[in-house]
Amino acid sequence: MSSNEQAKHAARPDKPEPREVLADLSEGNQRFVMDRPRYPRSGMLRRRQAHLGDQAHHALATVLSCSDSRVPVELIFDVGIMDLFVVRTAGHALDSATLASVEYGMLHVHTPLLVVLGHSSCGAVTAALNMVKDNAVPHEASLRQLLDGIAPAVHQAMADSAEAEGGELLDRAIEENVRHTMRTLFQQSPAIKQGVADGDFAAVGAIYDLAHGRVRWLEPE
Repeated sequence: MSSNEQAKHAARPDKPEPREVLADLSEGNQRFVMDRPRYPRSGMLRRRQAHLGDQAHHALATVLSCSDSRVPVELIFDVGIMDLFVVRTAGHALDSATLASVEYGMLHVHTPLLVVLGHSSCGAVTAALNMVKDNAVPHEASLRQLLDGIAPAVHQAMADSAEAEGGELLDRAIEENVRHTMRTLFQQSPAIKQGVADGDFAAVGAIYDLAHGRVRWLEPE
């Protein structure tokens, strides 16, 4: 079976449509913002389901997020155990293991929705910005490699907004980094790209505001 055929059959009839999942995540985030969380599907019954069952029967979204401890993904969306398949790296940077994890969530856990979640004041994007603008190159080779992957988003943000500086430039780079991650993901995973094109599942970018707790969904390119 080709990767395209695998993607074509990734949707499950027992799971909601991507737009319904997106609406549920938006409602959960609104409860989080209003400080009225319900902590759904988090009790003893759900734990027993997780112990005895298969996450593929339950998970509704794959979320590729930054590793930052200020971004508690399940709390942000007020969801429970097995609701999200979460993949986290600094600056939601992609490498082979990260890509494989996202593909697993989409194609084997069969989540209807993929969310690439950036956030305000991102330390990884800040470091990449400092590296590009001020040649502040970290000593660690692995960290340099990670920032090199974010640098194209920084260059694009600088090119698109030559007048932007400081916090405004960082905000633009953070948003561009989400879009850059999504483009790279589609380039490196034909199966996910085809699945989205066929409507078997959907992908969306988002920015989490640390100060207010609100998730802003990005318009598609």
